Amino acid sequence: MIASLKLPYATPGFPGIGGRIREIYEDFIVEEIPVYEPEGEGEHLFVNLTRRGMSTRDVARGLASLFELPREAVGYAGLKDKHSVSTQTLSIHLGRIDSERVGDLAAIIESRLPVKVNWARQHTKKLRVGHLVGNRFTITVTGIEIDNDEARERSTVIADRLREMGLPNFYGPQRVDADNVRRGYEIINEGRRMGDRWLRRFLVTCYLDHLCNLYLVRRVEEGAFFKLMRGDIAKKASTGGMFLVKDLEAEQERYQSHEIDFTAPIYGPKMWWAEGPSGRLEGEILEGTGIELEDLRRLKVRGSRRLGRLTPDIEIREDRRGIRLSFTLPKGAYATIVLREIMKNEGR
Repeated sequence: MIASLKLPYATPGFPGIGGRIREIYEDFIVEEIPVYEPEGEGEHLFVNLTRRGMSTRDVARGLASLFELPREAVGYAGLKDKHSVSTQTLSIHLGRIDSERVGDLAAIIESRLPVKVNWARQHTKKLRVGHLVGNRFTITVTGIEIDNDEARERSTVIADRLREMGLPNFYGPQRVDADNVRRGYEIINEGRRMGDRWLRRFLVTCYLDHLCNLYLVRRVEEGAFFKLMRGDIAKKASTGGMFLVKDLEAEQERYQSHEIDFTAPIYGPKMWWAEGPSGRLEGEILEGTGIELEDLRRLKVRGSRRLGRLTPDIEIREDRRGIRLSFTLPKGAYATIVLREIMKNEGR
């Protein structure tokens, strides 16, 4: 049995505002930030659309069915929550496209699917997972039991602290659901078979994401989150380049000024391992699972590294129904991890 992992707060001494999210779809608004814009020619139609109450996969299936294409012909950069109003771009491999028909194709999509098409343009390549910078969130917290002035003050204090010190880049509970984590472990460690290849890979990834969360929890518990460790693999904020931390004193200054961040392990045979104390911590966590790298290689897991710290710049406004929070996160980061710091509902 895999024990449930309790995530620590980055702002434990600051009371939250409580409340609820997602009373209505419009309480959770997400806008994707692309890496590049479509070129205006090519066999793939890039469609930027806004939808409510639909998952990314729902939209992808709808587009594939509409144009009588296999599901693989539709691409997207990231998954957006079903219980939201989300704006994102998907690509459709239509083959040779008459540029004069692009507007007609957009109109067909909007008339046949419950979405609003913002624009449609051609591109030479398929849109693939990870082809985004991040996401902009506008989230309204409702059902707050304290008065608005107090809620705004508490939110502002926490937001200032997160901007200054950051918070662990945990995977959200929707990703590391206890059942998904258990099933992923059984596939890796016990060789449990599963016919659905997509589901098998998803569950394996959920377990590895759980280990990443465990690593971040250990750093917080050991007082090694608000500072670097010798041997960390750090990432430059300006370029995304990664490097091994050797001069701890010099790099700590850059960490405090948010020029660099440490990275956390996504285990696999191709992962760049940290060294020194940081590497020993990574090794201890994997050894405690009973899993070998060969088990992951067998499942075609490569391994990578994940940004370890988030430093969101949160804009706070009062709303007639509560408090509205606006912020941007890099790709792969979860808005719910920021919200739990502001709301602190766990254990209530």
